[in-house]
Amino acid sequence: MPNANNDSHTPPSTNELSQAQRRAVSELLRVSPVADDLARRFQAAGFTLALVGGSVRDALLGRLGNDLDFTTDARPEDVLKIVRPWADAVWEVGIAFGTVGCRKSDFEIEVTTYRSEAYDRTSRKPEVSYGDSIEEDLVRRDFTVNAMAVALPEKEFIDPHNGLEDLAARVLRTPGTPEESFSDDPLRMMRAARFAAQLDFTVAPEVITAMTEMSDRLEIVSAERVRDELNKLILSSHPREGLKLLVDTGLARLVMPELPALRLERDEHHRHKDVYEHTLTVLEQAMDLEENGPDLVLRLAALLHDIGKPRTRRFEKDGRVSFHHHEVVGAKMTKARMTKLKYSNDLVKDVSKLVELHLRFHGYGTGEWTDSAVRRYVRDSGPLLDRLHKLTRSDCTTRNKRKANALSRAYDGLEERIARLQEQEELDAIRPDLDGNEIMEILGIGPGPEIGKAYRQMLELRLEHGPMEREAAVAALKEWWATQQG
Repeated sequence: MPNANNDSHTPPSTNELSQAQRRAVSELLRVSPVADDLARRFQAAGFTLALVGGSVRDALLGRLGNDLDFTTDARPEDVLKIVRPWADAVWEVGIAFGTVGCRKSDFEIEVTTYRSEAYDRTSRKPEVSYGDSIEEDLVRRDFTVNAMAVALPEKEFIDPHNGLEDLAARVLRTPGTPEESFSDDPLRMMRAARFAAQLDFTVAPEVITAMTEMSDRLEIVSAERVRDELNKLILSSHPREGLKLLVDTGLARLVMPELPALRLERDEHHRHKDVYEHTLTVLEQAMDLEENGPDLVLRLAALLHDIGKPRTRRFEKDGRVSFHHHEVVGAKMTKARMTKLKYSNDLVKDVSKLVELHLRFHGYGTGEWTDSAVRRYVRDSGPLLDRLHKLTRSDCTTRNKRKANALSRAYDGLEERIARLQEQEELDAIRPDLDGNEIMEILGIGPGPEIGKAYRQMLELRLEHGPMEREAAVAALKEWWATQQG
């Protein structure tokens, strides 16, 4: 059955299709021993098995990993009987949705019974009903590029919705109408943006129209599912494209309204850089500085670092625009938004702290910070120091090369000073020169609020002056204590 949505686009060349097929053959040969073995076991039990969805898409793209998705006409209880004697481990976390998971050698495998899902208008959970044919299963898939299958062990390619053509053309379409697909599961609208970002695909115009018209349907999807989809988008290779799609269709208004709010109105009298475009550029520049793969904390901080600007914008008499304390306001907004999206407490804390600190470097000026200021910078950022370096460097998007080079040199100088001080003083673990027990012994008092005050005083001295000899530290403590007794 051809896809009704395919009539308006130019078919890819035969060469493009054959290249995709050659890649698929190579990938399938690699996984064939495990896949075929499992398929024969289903066949012996009277059932069918097919590689499906993202696994087929990725095989055609030449990027199939060791996570394999299968579909079958066997019901979950029958799937368990087949895989338990064969797999190294089995889990039933998704069995309520018809999915059985297992591990065999280096492969993570999911086997899902033919099914169809539909949301009740007010429900946050899909209702699952099982189907009887693979065609019925494929039509309920989100996009045509994910609605292909390879029947095993005979290796029969099944593509009722022209997904191979769409894959070669790098376009996202739905097997049926977009409206039907997004009504079944509104999260698919976010998945369209995510796949655009992950695969660098174009989203078909009719799909964008449906996303725009149906964006409010996303409200019935749980915060956890929305957050997980957002993370995949942000951690993708081209997050700018996915984020712009969320903003342009109105989905961002429900997911992260602070992002479209950055598109501040501008006029000829009050000029400032485009905060929205600046933010997307900062995100991409932060990605360029990643050393060990995608960093969710850094990317979220880059995306959210300026969200306090709309609330703090002021028009000055000289025509300038100011955003005083937007980093403090932004940190609070970051905490509120991430909490609403059900992020972990640790992640909320780290991203909020980076947003709060991202302007601190600009007080460094011409490099005249005291050693005390450098120590405080390191202590306040703690384990986030390396990410703060990257965020601060990424935040420079000026086209003025002289200004950009000056900022870069200043930050180079700060990093060098931090390195020298760390070597001398172990800045990462700054503690007062006297601990709580020593303070109690020297002052002759027991535990209580006075010890906390004394500890903080000694920490201030340590930050201000660096390490002190014990004799000097004891004298400084006694001198301070004498002022407290008066």
